[in-house]
Amino acid sequence: MAKLLEKTLKDAIKEDNHVIGTKQVISSIKSSKLVIISKSIPSSTIQQIEDNTKKENIPLLHFEGTSIMLGKLCGLQFRVSTISLKSLSNTNIQAILKESETK
Repeated sequence: MAKLLEKTLKDAIKEDNHVIGTKQVISSIKSSKLVIISKSIPSSTIQQIEDNTKKENIPLLHFEGTSIMLGKLCGLQFRVSTISLKSLSNTNIQAILKESETK
């Protein structure tokens, strides 16, 4: 997967600028800059997250792997089905989204 996404996720974990978990992400969407969801989430939950991110005009990235793969990409020892990043520059967001589209 994308090197920029991996670096951004690891930095957010290290600096504690993230929210992990579907319920926590949904409740904190307003303070998010970017939301990333894995394929492991039920479609009804994906729809709820998509609706909330569109309403708040927050970019949403559909990670092309499972929650296990997203957890590993974050450098964590557990599954991560959903993660939101709280502080990220618009330039980085655009670069991550563009990089994920090219895959």
